[in-house]
Amino acid sequence: MTNHSSTALLTDQYELTMVRAAFRSGMAGRRSVFELFARRLPSGRRYGVVAGVGRALEAIADFRFGDEEIAFLLDRGIVDDTTAQFLATYRFTGSMWGYGEGELYFPGSPLLTVEATFAEAVVLETLLLSIYNYDSAVASAASRMTMMAEDRPCIEMGSRRAHEHAAVAAARAAYVAGFASTSNMEAGRTYGIPTSGTAAHSFTLLHDTEEDAFRAQLDTLGESTTLLVDTYDIEEAVRTAVRLTDGRLGAVRIDSGDLRATARDVRALLDEVGATQTRIIVTSDLDEWQLAALSGAPVNGYGIGTSLVTGSGAPTCSMVYKLVARAESDDADAPLRPVAKKSMFKTTMGGRKYAVRRRDASGIAEAELIGVSGLPAMAPGDRPLLRELIRDGEIVGEEPLAAARARHEAARAELPRDGYKMSRGEPAIPTCFVDETGAIIPTAYGD
Repeated sequence: MTNHSSTALLTDQYELTMVRAAFRSGMAGRRSVFELFARRLPSGRRYGVVAGVGRALEAIADFRFGDEEIAFLLDRGIVDDTTAQFLATYRFTGSMWGYGEGELYFPGSPLLTVEATFAEAVVLETLLLSIYNYDSAVASAASRMTMMAEDRPCIEMGSRRAHEHAAVAAARAAYVAGFASTSNMEAGRTYGIPTSGTAAHSFTLLHDTEEDAFRAQLDTLGESTTLLVDTYDIEEAVRTAVRLTDGRLGAVRIDSGDLRATARDVRALLDEVGATQTRIIVTSDLDEWQLAALSGAPVNGYGIGTSLVTGSGAPTCSMVYKLVARAESDDADAPLRPVAKKSMFKTTMGGRKYAVRRRDASGIAEAELIGVSGLPAMAPGDRPLLRELIRDGEIVGEEPLAAARARHEAARAELPRDGYKMSRGEPAIPTCFVDETGAIIPTAYGD
């Protein structure tokens, strides 16, 4: 039987061949600790945003190898009978801890810690990275956009610029980072995100006149709707829209041209003809820099698509998933031994990590403290960052999307002033690894 809901084959072949070889060497059942992190932020970014945590937990729950998946792997010679038997009964029975969804992250932040047998943990690598890398890229871009938009709502409109399933994930990630609504219906159904949308230029072109199109939309959706006014002549369209609603039109949308100058002209015209409460929404390939440039324009909201769903130039966060510790033997109580890559350009820091956001007396972030052998010594105002997500195979970290959205708003408010700059620069706070004495360990991630 085909298991259409299974996420098990959303993976790379080498995850499965590693398990096969680990069974041969007798190490498949060795207790291990993997860590998901980013060595650096996209060039010039001041911070990143963690997203996809909830989706990852859902995907782990559905990570099952059914008869068809097993048959496929055996037919291709990817797994042997021993590995197939393991996969046929696969259930993640380990534990996970991670940054809460919506939290900010910095270079080296231990975003997810996975403790389980090697075989159980390694097969999740590709799936976890796929979700975290994309969702966090979108959320990081979205956060910069909502920061520049300030109190003006942003609408996610990127579905037609992304894979159909990625579009749903993007809408969710954007909502976590402060977007007010999405145009994507599946995101609305699946995650309860507010949805919005009215009409495109094709609807106006369908009718004999722009007035006929406006009248049909108003009759259908009411005077609170948003009319698209740049199909033909903007001034004429605005005057027609105001006349048809006696000045009570909800909003007009501008989708082309010099948005800053056009918005000013449209605002002046709306006020002149008595539509002082009609809002102005602008679209047309917006990004965070354009939103910053529009901050002084009489704009009431933004529709954002392509730049958002492509991470605004950084479509992945380059996160990695590395083994950082393993048990010294197969004994259940065997101590964990740190392990690390020593290659010149891709070193890793061995040992399980514990993370704290150091804040000053006013609650502003000063540093990302990463304890290598335990939780760093806490100072007043410090905030632990890791949440328990899975305990002995049981998912315990589920939460409403609203909680992730609130977490992001609170975490972003802790940024120092430099964190709000759009100009290229270093991370807003340094990442400091500390040992059991509290001494800083020099790394490539920061001081």
